[in-house]
Amino acid sequence: MGEIGMRNPACGIETFGIRTSGTVHYNLLRPALYEEAIRRGEATLTADGALVAYTGQHTGRSPKDKFVVRDAATEPHVWWDNNAPMQPAQFEALLADFLAHAADRDLFVQDLIGGADERQNLPTRVITEYAWHSLFIRNLLIRPEPEALADFLPKMTIIDLPSFRADPARHGTRTETVIAVDLTRMIVLIGGTSYAGEMKKSVFTALNYLLPARGVMPMHCSANEGPAGDTAVFFGLSGTGKTTLSADASRTLIGDDEHGWGPDGVFNFEGGCYAKTIRLSAEAEPEIFATTRRFGTVLENVVLDERRVPDFDDGSLTENTRCAYPLDFIPNASATGRAGHPKNIVMLTADAFGVMPPIAKLTPEQAMYHFLSGYTAKVAGTEKGVKEPEATFSTCFGAPFMPRHPSEYGNLLRELIARHGADCWLVNTGWTGGAFGTGKRMPIKATRALLAAALDGSLNKAAFRTDPNFGFAVPVAVPGVDPQILDPRSTWADKAAYDRQAKRIVGMFIDNFEKFGAHVDAHVAGAAPRFSEAAE
Repeated sequence: MGEIGMRNPACGIETFGIRTSGTVHYNLLRPALYEEAIRRGEATLTADGALVAYTGQHTGRSPKDKFVVRDAATEPHVWWDNNAPMQPAQFEALLADFLAHAADRDLFVQDLIGGADERQNLPTRVITEYAWHSLFIRNLLIRPEPEALADFLPKMTIIDLPSFRADPARHGTRTETVIAVDLTRMIVLIGGTSYAGEMKKSVFTALNYLLPARGVMPMHCSANEGPAGDTAVFFGLSGTGKTTLSADASRTLIGDDEHGWGPDGVFNFEGGCYAKTIRLSAEAEPEIFATTRRFGTVLENVVLDERRVPDFDDGSLTENTRCAYPLDFIPNASATGRAGHPKNIVMLTADAFGVMPPIAKLTPEQAMYHFLSGYTAKVAGTEKGVKEPEATFSTCFGAPFMPRHPSEYGNLLRELIARHGADCWLVNTGWTGGAFGTGKRMPIKATRALLAAALDGSLNKAAFRTDPNFGFAVPVAVPGVDPQILDPRSTWADKAAYDRQAKRIVGMFIDNFEKFGAHVDAHVAGAAPRFSEAAE
């Protein structure tokens, strides 16, 4: 008989307990988790010793199945237009059924931490029914020193039972899949999905709720630090290059996905990385590629050939193939997960319409405007039903994980930028010379050269022009970069077609931002793009 008792130190009361007739495995290390995952048929080994698992129907997050408990404490603070509510009674029924479902199962427990800043962190207990999920989350969150585990007191608990099926009539869910978040008692219940990323994003969601009240900015971004101690953060949605561009051998990697910006600077929320592997190559991304050939890395939905060698070009299961590995698998990773205040803020977009320049400098007001907009574009083939480029606006570059209203995060970011004098850049890693299908992907060599110039300060000395559509400053010439690529209109054979496309995107920005108009001042509203008649 195993029993897991959980107490919430924040409120000092017993929240719930799990009792199971199965075995409870506490804080197993990599070798033991490998053995359990393979013995149970959950995963297999690759030729190089990584663990590979398949998630079945759910190969990505299920944002429409995520709910936040709406109670007296959360009612005034949660952005309910973006967060589906669940009534407390429904959550209680769901919790009771989770506990009953776990009563005869072997369980794996990891005591971990979200947040490298001890004053802002979130000790988290993660309970899973899969051994590979336990290894995944152990890779992704911060692992306490062994001597600290005896006194570990979780402030948040996640229970992940993929075999559980929710009952929409009883639990108020949309389907049999559920991610239910109680932000008052800090309990997360995940059922009906094997996609491991739901666990890490639940921690991010909780920190996004807790930290702004302390004046700390939670950010969906990667971060690195230069030799001179200059910190850079990279905001961006999936597929924009957030992980790739922050994994720079000449700079120290702080983290690849989630960070806070507090009184002492930037700190990683995580202790690992969760990188996309579709079309991953040793030539383009050597540091990330090397992690896929190491014992301890978890590969998710990656197809293996007959020799058990990963085929990263095979997207037959999903384009969202991933690898999860500890941060120290990257040779130049930070040992502390902390760095100083950012000198540069980079907002990444993958503009599949071929309109955006490869880099632009933003004023603080423009930075807030583009942060609230969170623009990128999906391309054909990345999601079912996407036949041509589609604009995506995900506010704060992470709308699914934002419990509070975007204006709270936007105003906090603007204040921090002004206080610390950070330079802000918009970088387009998408298409040039035309939209997807006509143009070509922005050369990674050019993107890296432009970023290097921005981060070392030399780009500030360049001559700039004002973009006629977006109003931001675009460099005219940068050493080592084809000057034509800096002016997207000049790369199009049909200039009139570019103008039509630009007008279309400007309209999308304006329409999308209407919902924020009442929440921003005139300076931010004035940073909106404008319709312009470009000269031939």
